[in-house]
Amino acid sequence: MSENVFTLPDLGEGLTEATLLRWLVKVGDVVSVDAPVAEVETAKAAVEVPSPHPGVVARLHGEEGEVLTVGAPLITVESGGAGEVHVEEERAGSGNVLIGYGTTGDRPGGRRRRRRRAPEPVSRPGDSPAVQSPIVRQLARKRGLDLRELAGTGPNGLITRQDVESARHAAEEPADTDRRTGLGIGERVPLTGLRKSVADALTRSRAEIPEATTWVDVDATALLELRASLGEKGSAPGVLAMVARYVVAGLVRFPELNSRVDTERGEIVHLDGVNLGIAAQTERGLVVPAVRGAHRLGMRGLDAEIGRLTAAARDGSASPADLSCGSFTLNNYGVLGVDGSAAIINHPEVAILGMGRILPRPWVVDGELVARRVVQLSLAFDHRVCDGGTAGGFLRFVADAIEDPTSAMTDL
Repeated sequence: MSENVFTLPDLGEGLTEATLLRWLVKVGDVVSVDAPVAEVETAKAAVEVPSPHPGVVARLHGEEGEVLTVGAPLITVESGGAGEVHVEEERAGSGNVLIGYGTTGDRPGGRRRRRRRAPEPVSRPGDSPAVQSPIVRQLARKRGLDLRELAGTGPNGLITRQDVESARHAAEEPADTDRRTGLGIGERVPLTGLRKSVADALTRSRAEIPEATTWVDVDATALLELRASLGEKGSAPGVLAMVARYVVAGLVRFPELNSRVDTERGEIVHLDGVNLGIAAQTERGLVVPAVRGAHRLGMRGLDAEIGRLTAAARDGSASPADLSCGSFTLNNYGVLGVDGSAAIINHPEVAILGMGRILPRPWVVDGELVARRVVQLSLAFDHRVCDGGTAGGFLRFVADAIEDPTSAMTDL
């Protein structure tokens, strides 16, 4: 028997740590090459880590919910026994370093990569306690609570975070005290994974970019009428996709807003083509998957890609490349029920366009006060790459296209 210690691999994209979400194996399990052994969450996405060695799992390094650094021990596998079955075949077909990062397509001999393992049922007869979330387990440990003594209120008796919090309050556990306010501290949430990545990017954006914001109210009545004429509900492109098409056209006319600032070389770098980022709110936090080559797509093509990418972002299957390749961001914060926002630029981009709710409001048309459907657009831009004239010109182009979409479509 020989022991192979597998360390957390380099996950790419400059990432140095990951949160261990859950183990997919236990001590004593037999694993083959490329068999998923753990699910980890990086600042970019949740991914499965495969084993580079065949054999029997001898040790799991780390607990669910723990933050591991790249190069730290992850799993120890003993080889030389039952785990050696088909070793040569596995080695011949292996080439992946990390599922979703390595080689693609079918393996030699028709073997395909293993897909993400379906989650096990929340509870089964004899299982106790009924808990899936490593965050809930970690919180219970911090509170000194025995999960076996808690009754879960979630589906199938699942123990939720609220159950743990309620148990803590029932036990009247003394809380920490904030020194400045004198108030009790109910919870400490580690700033890790995606939340840490977002915090770092926004802090850097505010620190490096001399940002300015301009906005305009837009009559979107004609846009909604055009959408209704394009097909039955469900077949017409969404309003966001229609606005996205006008945004892409605007960036072609005002390329300064689709650029990068290279501070080392002292240059403004205009980009050839548009990867349009779409801000998406998920359970993990705010992410921005990007539609690659958006300048080559029409409204229906943009609609399909926006739907696919936002769904992938929300279920955690969006790749790190999808979440980091944008050249300009469109943020529809209207879905959150708000009208306007002074957004922070998604570094290293140089501008972001925000779109609020579309609401009926009084509007003057041909000297008459009428009810129209109005939306507010706001543009935050890097003042290093352009002045207000360029930013205003781009914003006015998009606004005019929304107000007269039929005329705009003839020019696209």
